[in-house]
Amino acid sequence: MSPDALLFPPAPPFAHGLLDVGDGHRVYFERCGNPDGLPVLFLHGGPGSGCSPRQRQLFDPARFQVVLFDQRGCGRSTPRGDCHANTTRELVEDIERLRLHLGIERWLVFGGSWGAALAVAWCSAHPQACLGALLRGSFLTGQADLDWFFGPEGAGAICAEAWSTLCAAVPETAEGRALPALYAALGGTDTRAAARAAQAWAAWEEAVMAPARPAPSPPARDAETLAALIDKYRVQAHYLAHHCFLDEDGVLEAARRMAGIPTAIVHGRLDLVCRSRNALRLHQALPGSRLRLIDGAGHSPFEPEMARALMEALEHFAVHGDFSRWGAG
Repeated sequence: MSPDALLFPPAPPFAHGLLDVGDGHRVYFERCGNPDGLPVLFLHGGPGSGCSPRQRQLFDPARFQVVLFDQRGCGRSTPRGDCHANTTRELVEDIERLRLHLGIERWLVFGGSWGAALAVAWCSAHPQACLGALLRGSFLTGQADLDWFFGPEGAGAICAEAWSTLCAAVPETAEGRALPALYAALGGTDTRAAARAAQAWAAWEEAVMAPARPAPSPPARDAETLAALIDKYRVQAHYLAHHCFLDEDGVLEAARRMAGIPTAIVHGRLDLVCRSRNALRLHQALPGSRLRLIDGAGHSPFEPEMARALMEALEHFAVHGDFSRWGAG
């Protein structure tokens, strides 16, 4: 089945804008669905990626009012690619500024991958404003996750052909120094080196996301598309080089403070970007959380089994106001 057959029809936002959050940053936000519906905050992954129109299609536009925003330096936020005053602490503050700006008292927080870690950070800091949390493909931000993603004994051992291609493009990868090399190239002044690094990272990420798919030929990118790709991975490298300013212990400690917040954790058993051990560790740290490991699903929220599980969880919460019986029986 095509994943798009499961999704709700595309619809434009009913409102959007740029919010000045200080430090020279303005974050892009949009509101979609039903203005009187159950409020949901969507937190994109990456870090560095930004939101896309397809993400709106996971949400029933009759039930939900969905708020999506591009984090500092990402997507349509300005200045794009800027790492100044750009840490998890600032992002948590930005989310609270956005909630107050929109006049939303409480919302359900939906985060995937890096967005799941950011969701945990925000929910633990502002539990009074959190209706619940839906966490998909959890990234715990620590060295174990980085060693897996950029390691020859981790994803590199499974995606061997793509790993060889990454090592050829970024020779330091074979020596265990992929991230420092990418960070230096993307943060430097050599635009050709930055372009090579960004394109090599994008190709590796795509291979790990879909290991069964034949490796595509490198796409032709115009100057603007390439500049956006460099900015995306510059922000991502900045965050990963600092363990997203959280580290695994920080994420798990924040999860422990979420006791009493209805939380569902959804993770694909075939996820090679973020291993299912992350979901198990998060579930063990988060009192009262519900966990579902999804057969036949990887990291993407748009794979049919994953999309179905996420949409079922959203519907359950809309009807019951919690996840206490979600996935039961």
